[in-house]
Amino acid sequence: MKNEYTFPKTLQEAIQYFSDEETCIQFVASLRWDDGKPVCPRCQSEDSTYMEKRRVWRCKDCNKQYSVKVGTIFEESPIPLHKWLAGMWIIAGAKNGVSSYEIHRALGLTQKSAWFMMHRLRLAMQNGSIMKLGGKGGEVEVDETFIGGKARNMHIDVRERRITGTGSKDKTAVMGILERGGEVRTSVIPNRKKKTLQGEVKKHVAAGTALFTDALLSYDGLSKQYAHEVIDHAEAYVNGRIHTNGLENFWSLLKRGLHGTYVSVEPFHLFRYLDEQAFRYNNRKDMNDADRFIAMMSGIVGRRVTYKKLTGKEGVCAQSVNAVASVDDERMPF
Repeated sequence: MKNEYTFPKTLQEAIQYFSDEETCIQFVASLRWDDGKPVCPRCQSEDSTYMEKRRVWRCKDCNKQYSVKVGTIFEESPIPLHKWLAGMWIIAGAKNGVSSYEIHRALGLTQKSAWFMMHRLRLAMQNGSIMKLGGKGGEVEVDETFIGGKARNMHIDVRERRITGTGSKDKTAVMGILERGGEVRTSVIPNRKKKTLQGEVKKHVAAGTALFTDALLSYDGLSKQYAHEVIDHAEAYVNGRIHTNGLENFWSLLKRGLHGTYVSVEPFHLFRYLDEQAFRYNNRKDMNDADRFIAMMSGIVGRRVTYKKLTGKEGVCAQSVNAVASVDDERMPF
């Protein structure tokens, strides 16, 4: 690694810093293994020799070779690490998201490869925390919204496929839980029924927390476990500390990216875009692009998604999968 240089703070500095593939390999190795000392993914041996010309390690115990990509979101990718790290830096700092077409042009990849890359990077943005939000003295907002395109903006064949009813019937319900001064968690939900919403609240929010929701009847009964306060949006949006404006702000950021950058997102992939926006939101305070990049790098290990799984074509011939992948950015017809 180029120890003589300070770690980059801007995209331009990052591209220069990671322009050398060997630097990228040693950087990833230093983050995924303690002290940068490689561990064989097959036998867990720490006794390996680095083969500099091939840029892989050979385990002295099982005699197998492995690269720094094995066991990460980069596994089996022919794309060099310097392009992966540049793409990661871009998406980590893009407030309104970045489309695969932008990455395709910026990094010199095919659009299909860029689309696959971005979804694998979103996998590294997932929040794996199991700690409950709130607690004694904590304040948590809960709200839902619907995600979906406007019928008047759709081509007639898309409209006929997607729009079969009125109102929110053909949109996807999304739920958000925000701890004031803390993190936000989101999930795609099948409906807004009492069992669904209260189940999510109990899963993520500690008992005894001050809980703020709107007047949706599905939240009735939460006062048994929480200090539940309700704001009726038909009458007002704020009543002292009682409001859900924090989540409304998050929904605004989310929809700005979905409508302005990605244009059309299928429900099949919606949770990935929620993970992306939640990651940036949760890592916005007192953090610069370099800090978000490092935080994102901590999520690369043990996570992998194949192209066939992404396209919902596992078990289908490769020719059919490639035909699906040739369409526009987030407009994959699942």
